[in-house]
Amino acid sequence: MGVYVTDTELTALTAIEAAELIAEGELTSETYVGACLDRIAAMDGDVHAFVHIDPDAALAQAQALDERQREGAPLGALHGIPVGIKDIFDTADYPAECGSAALKGRRPREDAAAVARLRAAGAVIIGKTVTTECAYYHPGPTRNPHDLTRTPGGSSSGSAAAVAAEMVPLAIGSQTNGSVIRPAAFCGVYGVKPTHGTISRHGALLLSRALDHVGTFARSLGDNALLLEVLAGYDVRDPDTRALAAPNFLAMAADELTDPPRLAFVRTPVWDKADAATHAAFEAVADELGGDIEEVALPDDFAAAWDDHRVVMATDMAHNLGGMVARGGEAGSSEALRAIIAEGSATNALRYLAARDNALRYRQGIADILAEFDALITPATVGVAPVGEATGSPLFCSLWSLAGVPAVTLPLLSSEGGLPLGLQLIGAPGNDARLLRTASWVEERLAG
Repeated sequence: MGVYVTDTELTALTAIEAAELIAEGELTSETYVGACLDRIAAMDGDVHAFVHIDPDAALAQAQALDERQREGAPLGALHGIPVGIKDIFDTADYPAECGSAALKGRRPREDAAAVARLRAAGAVIIGKTVTTECAYYHPGPTRNPHDLTRTPGGSSSGSAAAVAAEMVPLAIGSQTNGSVIRPAAFCGVYGVKPTHGTISRHGALLLSRALDHVGTFARSLGDNALLLEVLAGYDVRDPDTRALAAPNFLAMAADELTDPPRLAFVRTPVWDKADAATHAAFEAVADELGGDIEEVALPDDFAAAWDDHRVVMATDMAHNLGGMVARGGEAGSSEALRAIIAEGSATNALRYLAARDNALRYRQGIADILAEFDALITPATVGVAPVGEATGSPLFCSLWSLAGVPAVTLPLLSSEGGLPLGLQLIGAPGNDARLLRTASWVEERLAG
């Protein structure tokens, strides 16, 4: 097992580091998964990142993978690596209750497409992570590992917290508004929301076909690239995936740039909603990047994007979840969920269609700006994770989710109190690998 002799040293490994040790025979999956399970047992009583976990089943998966390796079978990209799964994804061996009282006890018969791809790559499905109710605002029990009085964000709260607390190296989540980027930023980990349609959503709770994205959490950019490499691809069961070969995310993310990228600092129309510490941190980033960054203003009509996002999200949620909420009554759902369903049910059809058309216009407008730049830089959140149960504001994510463009948050900034602040980069639609490469350059530049 080389120099890694304690559980703490093992759980601090990145997925890429652990996979290399396992492939070289210096570490077994059983030992690595056991260390992660010990970490979960020690910490999750306070953090509450997991809602369903079966240590014996996880160890059995690891033992079977170790046996395959001893038999000389080919190893997948995630061979022996434990992954946390947000509890809106179907899993054949765990419940999928979506944080909802109305779905308590729900047991799927088969894996969601993303989970099946993880298993095919050799991952150990270690357990299900907490989600807010139906991936909306009503919070679950998860707390922020940096400060247990603060929220981890939502809706992928458990996934972000589990990675931040070094319970697992990797986790998957989803974003309809800010549910990957915001919790990753609050918990101080790397989060990626790829271009809409990059990863199949088959077998995941559907809030909005127009807005839902599968996203990833890790403690390095490289690990996120590895996850994307496994998860991205066409699926006939998800009509928004594309029948195109997925790029080599890992190689492109590690590719060194010969020239500095062209970066645009974008405040967005909600800049005034960010707190003073966030303003100061991003002004400092702009100063540090100097001639490599240029301030760019979005077109004036982008100010309507936040209302458009709300219209699309509320209406689609009413269509997809309204029946379940009605059947469950007040005992089966929160007031917050019932309110968004009622709002969406009252939406005028012309207003909804106009919002969908506007989303395409915003997407094209962003693509036009990014024809001149490699990435846009903007805050991930309005500030650090707030105290209490509220999941925090998604304002700095809404536009990018509506437009379906790729986003990544880097844990490079912090408040005076040491709490994480996320640095968000936005890329052109379909240019996810290029965005990761640019993010890697920014990380090296600012960390250096």
